[in-house]
Amino acid sequence: MNITKNTFGELNSENVYSYSLENDHGMKVTCITLGCIITDIIVPDKNGNYENVVLGFDDIDSYLNDSPYFGTIVGRVAGRIGNAEFELDGKQYSLPKNENNNHLHGGPEAFDRKLWAAKEFQHDGEVGVEFSYLSPDGENGYPGNLTVHVTYVLTNNNELKISYSATSDKKTLVNLTNHTYFNLSGNLKDDILSHKLQLKSNQFLELGENLLPTGEFLKVGNTPFDFRNSKAIKEAIEGNHQQIQIAGNGVDHPFLLDDHHNEEITLVEEQSGRKLTVETDEQSVVIYTSNMMDDSFVIRGTQARKYLGICLETQGLPDSIHFPHFSPCVLDVNDEYKTSTTYSFSVL
Repeated sequence: MNITKNTFGELNSENVYSYSLENDHGMKVTCITLGCIITDIIVPDKNGNYENVVLGFDDIDSYLNDSPYFGTIVGRVAGRIGNAEFELDGKQYSLPKNENNNHLHGGPEAFDRKLWAAKEFQHDGEVGVEFSYLSPDGENGYPGNLTVHVTYVLTNNNELKISYSATSDKKTLVNLTNHTYFNLSGNLKDDILSHKLQLKSNQFLELGENLLPTGEFLKVGNTPFDFRNSKAIKEAIEGNHQQIQIAGNGVDHPFLLDDHHNEEITLVEEQSGRKLTVETDEQSVVIYTSNMMDDSFVIRGTQARKYLGICLETQGLPDSIHFPHFSPCVLDVNDEYKTSTTYSFSVL
């Protein structure tokens, strides 16, 4: 196994570094210090051809100007916070609005646009990078100096393990996720509509017209959101369900997971034979089928368009601070936020 450090580019007169992790089987994961962005995941298909299975760019400017959160760590709070405000211990906090009237993915100039400190390491059977960032008290409106660590580990079992931890000196909100867009066809040869998804989930969150949760948990049975048995993404999108239409003719919904660290999320692309299995201790996964992606930019020579990637955002429920019956994303002083997700790649 090995790890290679290179200069990816420059931001505000500071170098942005890339770290390429490679295991003994030729699987490679590349990430950069800007936003902990995963730029590449190179894995074989059923014929042994190695290709990139995530969406990304080869330069800093594209990430800053065009990226819909490709490969980033988003935070402090993933997803939307309604009306860009919340109350904590009787105090009202106002956040910057960066999506209509809402606060999205931690706000402008959030974790996805910060330069993180990085420390590489290698142990028996694994190689990795630990990223760290101190989010100062008041950044994007959030209370508390928040110290965040995100670790990417590549194993010889073709697993990418992502671990998150955070502590704060004031009570605050934390709900982190990785926003990688997967496309298992390899090198963007096709969209993700023929990818087959399976979820161990009996319920999903209803969304309102503003894409915020209404607070209602809906049963997946007899809806396009029933992925308990593997089915193609296009089967869900072609359904005339109101919730599909609200999300721009696609899926952008949180699913409650019924199992954890037990193959609860699987994604398959049959032509290449690639399979991705996701296991997590998180309560839910937001499935996003890139239905909002426009065609105003190019991704490594391929014209951007809807349905070109799928995000599997393991996290706590969005906007949970406004719904007492959701598990809260509140982090207390002296407590530690801690969670992990594993992405395992194989072939059929």
